[in-house]
Amino acid sequence: MCGIVGAVAQRNIVPVLVEGLRRLEYRGYDSCGVAVLANGEPRRARSVARVSDLDAQVRETELSGMTGIAHTRWATHGAPVTNNAHPIFSRDTVALVHNGIIENYESLREMLKGKGYEFVSQTDTEVIAHLIHSTYTGDLFQTVRDAVKQLHGAYAIAVIHKDQPHTVVGARQGSPLVVGVGEGENFLASDALALAGSTDKFAFLEEGDVVEISLDGVKIADRNDAPVEREVRVVAAYGGAVELGPYRHFMQKEIFEQPRAITDTIPQTDSFDASLFGESAAKTFGEIDSILILACGTSYYSGVTAKYWLESIAKIPTQVEIASEYRYRESVPNPRALVVVISQSGETADTLAALKHAQSLGHKHTLAVCNVATSAMVRLTEFAFLTHAGTEIGVASTKAFTTQLVALFVLAATLGKQRGFIDEKLEAEYIGQLRHLPAALNSVLALEPQIIAWSEDFARRENALFLGRGLHYPIALEGALKLKEISYIHAEAYPAGELKHGPLALVTEAMPVVTVAPNDTLLEKLKSNMQEVRARGGELYVFADSDTKIVSEDGIHVIRMPEHYGALSPILHVVPLQLLAYHTACARGTDVDKPRNLAKSVTVE
Repeated sequence: MCGIVGAVAQRNIVPVLVEGLRRLEYRGYDSCGVAVLANGEPRRARSVARVSDLDAQVRETELSGMTGIAHTRWATHGAPVTNNAHPIFSRDTVALVHNGIIENYESLREMLKGKGYEFVSQTDTEVIAHLIHSTYTGDLFQTVRDAVKQLHGAYAIAVIHKDQPHTVVGARQGSPLVVGVGEGENFLASDALALAGSTDKFAFLEEGDVVEISLDGVKIADRNDAPVEREVRVVAAYGGAVELGPYRHFMQKEIFEQPRAITDTIPQTDSFDASLFGESAAKTFGEIDSILILACGTSYYSGVTAKYWLESIAKIPTQVEIASEYRYRESVPNPRALVVVISQSGETADTLAALKHAQSLGHKHTLAVCNVATSAMVRLTEFAFLTHAGTEIGVASTKAFTTQLVALFVLAATLGKQRGFIDEKLEAEYIGQLRHLPAALNSVLALEPQIIAWSEDFARRENALFLGRGLHYPIALEGALKLKEISYIHAEAYPAGELKHGPLALVTEAMPVVTVAPNDTLLEKLKSNMQEVRARGGELYVFADSDTKIVSEDGIHVIRMPEHYGALSPILHVVPLQLLAYHTACARGTDVDKPRNLAKSVTVE
């Protein structure tokens, strides 16, 4: 979601700030802005368009300064209009940017109004700026430390004060913030990617930390006001990953990067060993008696797919929960369960909160499946399996999803082997299938021209149904999500056997029905469900394995998949659904990489 960049240097840092925002555009935003201290006074530029518009503004006004902050805002409190765009000022003295939500902003607002502060925005952020101004003691670092103690909710902030022209102070609680360490200059950002090209040395702040960056160095205090040091790590920030190259959109690029991403994620070993997940994982895996998976959105669908694998391959009871629901209901904790949290960014607010809730209930065995080694989620869990998708820019997840599936299959196979359900022959078979996946995916990607032809028809529709059975039902769910996310077509997915229990009422000739049809044990049942659709005049669009004997005829359009892939079939079948959503969105002319109202990294509830 919202993005923060801050810098203190002995040069004009406006280009650094704007480039940082450009690198954070993938997170999703409605407005953007930059503020600097110029000749001792805060000056800013803000836009409700794109960062490119903001860049034009700062060039036209010749905005420059050696200390500054910048922001991309995803609107929560207040519409995406200029007055609500960050940075937010307080009496032309304090400038502040903020990610997150302040839950007690209304009471703080009334208190500050009583002190004579006038509010010009509808944001919860403005209360923080006025609070810092009203309590400023001449030491911005100490003032922020005192002020944040009055805030309830999640936040990452960066603030500057005109009386301290070479200082930026930041603080975090529930939202990520990193320090970039340079030579004679220092930086803040919500994502290390924002600082690619400026530094590769980062310190990751912990919950409750407040930090001061200056020309002289970095000072950090923890939630108890005690001075602390956070380890400075050298981290490659994937600067090249934001280059589009020959592709029309980042989503298209990322769909076609999946063979490489999966190759990088598959363990380079000849066995499924628990050490892939951590040094002491074998002991823990031997003690657990069930799995609890917590995730949101696309990651939740990867977890639902994993449930089939874990129960069929490892014979271990598995429960999958939507993270935002789990933390707010009464549940029965099982200390012998392994809690698996799944997130592309590792900073998903609802999933992090669900993880902490599970831990508070006594769940001590935790595992993160994540794409970011330095994320809060990886730091909070006992074990981790890192996917190697690389930076994913498009809001609608593609390669992050398929690499999560690979990781979860490896988990199922590892547990299956340790629990005695996979012998050497089956282990070798699974490893061979994993290693062949990239080549199989390239064959699926070659179906793109046929899918483009379908997309021209889908672009004229406003509703669609997706059907799957068994292991492929979650893939139908993911296909429907992709279509609605980027094309704005209303799409729903159902287990095909549920058609006659309600959804069949929606089927007419105007309702395309996308069907995932692998050659598995449920194929004949699925064919019967397809006939139910045809009998009501529905039009079927079927992704069928080559040996299913499903052929194109009146009302049935078939694209043949290259091969049946057994337990790993979901990883192949989701790719044409991604391509269908992508090309349908292109045909409708939507903003594919930045769909309306959505954000890449969801760091608020």
